[in-house]
Amino acid sequence: MTEIRMTRKMQAMRKILLLILPIALCGAMAAVSQRAVAQEEVPRITKEELRANLDKADVVIIDVRILKDWSASDYLIKGARRENPMDTNFWYNYPKDKTMVLYCT
Repeated sequence: MTEIRMTRKMQAMRKILLLILPIALCGAMAAVSQRAVAQEEVPRITKEELRANLDKADVVIIDVRILKDWSASDYLIKGARRENPMDTNFWYNYPKDKTMVLYCT
């Protein structure tokens, strides 16, 4: 009798594992895939390139440092707008025809 209960428990645990494992693997693969895409598709610029574009009307500079770091900083880029990096809704506030430069230090 005890052996039957153990076998049923083991079968139940195996079914749960078989259900959870593919979900976990898909999640891990999606995270890796997103990171790879982000690294490939997001262009980077140097500080010299940014300096050359500071006065252009079609460039929006967005400071995405966390509030604590932004508040404590003595260095701000003139004309930059600060946005909360945890709230991605700010994307909708900017025209799509602008070049957006996001920075955090």
